[in-house]
Amino acid sequence: MDKLNFYINGEWVKPSETKTLDVINPATESAVATISLGSLADVNLAVSSARTAFESYSQTPVSQRIELLTSIREVYERRVDDVADAIQTEMGAPTSLAKGAQSMVGLAHLSAAIRALGKHEFEYQHDQFIIRHEPIGVCGLITPWNWPVNQVFAKLAPCIAAGCTAILKPSEIAPLSAMVIAEIFHEAGVPAGVFNLVNGMGPVVGEAMSSHPGIDMMSFTGSTRGGVAVAKASADGVKRVSQELGGKSANIILDDSHFEKSVMTGVDFCMGNTGQSCNAPTRMLVPAHRKAEAFSIATKRAEETVAGDPKADGTNIGPLVSDVQFAKVQDLIEKGISEGATLLAGGTGKPADLDTGYYVKPTVFGDVTNNMTIAREEIFGPVLSIIAYEGIDEAVSIANDTEYGLAAYVAGENKEELTAIARRLRAGQVHINYGTGGADAPFGGYKKSGNGREKAEWGLEEFLEVKAIMGG
Repeated sequence: MDKLNFYINGEWVKPSETKTLDVINPATESAVATISLGSLADVNLAVSSARTAFESYSQTPVSQRIELLTSIREVYERRVDDVADAIQTEMGAPTSLAKGAQSMVGLAHLSAAIRALGKHEFEYQHDQFIIRHEPIGVCGLITPWNWPVNQVFAKLAPCIAAGCTAILKPSEIAPLSAMVIAEIFHEAGVPAGVFNLVNGMGPVVGEAMSSHPGIDMMSFTGSTRGGVAVAKASADGVKRVSQELGGKSANIILDDSHFEKSVMTGVDFCMGNTGQSCNAPTRMLVPAHRKAEAFSIATKRAEETVAGDPKADGTNIGPLVSDVQFAKVQDLIEKGISEGATLLAGGTGKPADLDTGYYVKPTVFGDVTNNMTIAREEIFGPVLSIIAYEGIDEAVSIANDTEYGLAAYVAGENKEELTAIARRLRAGQVHINYGTGGADAPFGGYKKSGNGREKAEWGLEEFLEVKAIMGG
């Protein structure tokens, strides 16, 4: 497939330069599409389009924006299979995941944005003055490859709801689903310039967007290193920067009758999406006197986790997204072994009979200490580290002893105890017994996991300025 054009000002346009990149299917290691790599000239064109569109779109009534988002949702629903196929092709999600959470989350974010928009008070009297919420302007959105549609719509739906205009740079590794989204926006009748898409590399297109004087806000999801680069490039323009970055989430398993279920489910959540989720519970904290039991349960569960062809029945996890990611995960598994952790399941190399594709073995380490590399660094692969604790105070201390703070987990029987522990964990989201608030719960982190929040009313507020009108 040749996907060489960009979507700017309501039409597909040729790039200013002829520079291309192959999109690789990680299950086959074969090129499946070719995209163009954008330049400053393409970003300039998109910014001009978005700024022109903002003048009129920012003044549209809420009812009109709700109608537009509803139209986008209707077209998306008709084309959800195309989105799922693109996701599976570009990043290797198994069919159940691609057709499930990976694609359906787009509908959830659109619905949440519609609900948030419908109940938001954009102007109200506050004591002796008027408060108004107004769209911030032109927004640059940079999204990752691991949950491509989730992160696009976590930004794009509230951005459009707020009355802003957008320039999207999806990951160059997984751009195909975003290009389907551009087709959906076009079919839904989104006004020209309200949504623009420019493919490209972070150091070129991402840098051009972050430093561009015509962009009022940057919203970035990706590595902490990438988030720092966006923030630095944005600083000269004093533009707002919202970041959702890395994570190293702890999962505290309590000593009670739910222990086996808690450990098994924790392994599943760590391994899901081939471990390529920033909020994955990759550090499992277990009572020291039940360490051997946890090792046995986790080992069995990991060995039952089937890595294989994303299109095959029975596959639990697909490949990693790229050869670069494969090499990184292999290096970190080797690091865990060399630093003295006990390898309980998996290890280096590919699973048996999987010579082609960036497949890795579901891996579990025991006897991990929190100062080991595998407990400190975000691996972004199906690798679980099990750490023992002597009491809840120590468990909380270990959980919070990280530079990240995106998510945390606590699992067990007593809801009051679980909630009390959750209040002590320094993370933007805490999952009790693996529960979730879906598209209606705020998403974002503490510390080096970023700043700002996405989804629902919290996501909407990220794209709004606050104005006070006084006197008279």
